[in-house]
Amino acid sequence: MKKALVISAIASNQGKTLLTMALLTHFRSRVRAFKIGPDFIDPQFHQKVSEYPSVNLDGFMMNQEQLRWMFDKYMDRDIAICEGVMGFYDGMDKNSSAYDIAKILQIPTLLILDAGGSYITVSALLKGLLSFRDDNTIACVVLNRVSSAMHFELVKKYIQQECQRVVVVGWIEKNLPTISSRHLGLDLEELERLELDKIALDVLKYIDVPLLETLMDVRIEKSNTYPFKVIKKKNQKCTVIYDKNFSFLYYDNFKYLQEVYKEVVVVDSTLDEAIPTDSNKVIIVGGYVETEESYKRVKDSYKFKNSLIAHAKEGKEIYAECAGLIYLGKSIDEKQMSGVLDIKFSLGAKRARLGYYHGLNYKTNTIQKGHAFHYSFVIDAPKGDIGLYKSSPKMIKDAGWIEGNIEATYLHSMWRC
Repeated sequence: MKKALVISAIASNQGKTLLTMALLTHFRSRVRAFKIGPDFIDPQFHQKVSEYPSVNLDGFMMNQEQLRWMFDKYMDRDIAICEGVMGFYDGMDKNSSAYDIAKILQIPTLLILDAGGSYITVSALLKGLLSFRDDNTIACVVLNRVSSAMHFELVKKYIQQECQRVVVVGWIEKNLPTISSRHLGLDLEELERLELDKIALDVLKYIDVPLLETLMDVRIEKSNTYPFKVIKKKNQKCTVIYDKNFSFLYYDNFKYLQEVYKEVVVVDSTLDEAIPTDSNKVIIVGGYVETEESYKRVKDSYKFKNSLIAHAKEGKEIYAECAGLIYLGKSIDEKQMSGVLDIKFSLGAKRARLGYYHGLNYKTNTIQKGHAFHYSFVIDAPKGDIGLYKSSPKMIKDAGWIEGNIEATYLHSMWRC
């Protein structure tokens, strides 16, 4: 019997990443991590901790049959730990909340509840979460920011009185000495310096992991059909730009490319590696090129830049997302980019876009589902034969550009869908 668990809470910054990290460390040799929603940072964090690729499960970009197929395909270890997004029900309007994914895949959910400065109210909150949707999969609770064993027993008593179906499997001590105030997962370089095994021991110290395991049994629904568009194999070479700057690549997107192309190679722009001259297509994924640190890594990568320009001049295919779009432009503020596209960007103090949307590709006349999260915006772009790749009518900002065989967009999408 396989085991799986969705880890959720009532909101962000409640301890999901902390507990996910601890469980991935504890089960390291037999766990596959999943991330609910479109986030790119947490899966990188998961992979650093578990030493195994993490897979995104997104109910906006995938339908239910596709989600089941994806989970079945990548559930190749004994245990799955699925980190939720925001609060348990957040994202229901887009079919991509932790509640939605857990319900579709029938995975038990563990809720982390903040017990700091409270006791009876925690049970009232849990009771509300349980009654909001009768078909939820909430099976157990871990209490966070607990001040003492006595505090834990007090909160547990009222939960057991009011919410009998939920098992309280333990608690996390308030102000753990091994955890800094910085949110784990946002700084991958800091993560490399942390003593993960020690942190995991501290987090799991008062959690009954054997009891938790008994609540994690799942039945994987085998998919006998391929619920995506039929793959047309190409006898071509695809080059993916993937490195510290361009790191926003869904694991399944990379596996999908390997299914489509005869050969897929990875080029590191920060090491000034050149794109192979026999590449038929270049894909530049999202990430960061606008920060001081990231720009330092790529500004002197002349072999890489010149090989990209040569690829474009030959009329070969280029596809770029977000940071890749910016790099194809002329500049972002004072920072010079490749100049493949005659577009200038600027970095704003406020977000230009955050959320899901549908992109209409005017070249193929198809709708692509995806999400965007960026602070940059266009300050100068020529008119004429550059075709606009726009979002829905409510979205007035430009989403991307198509020029010849170059397609560059702010839209992050799942290419199998």
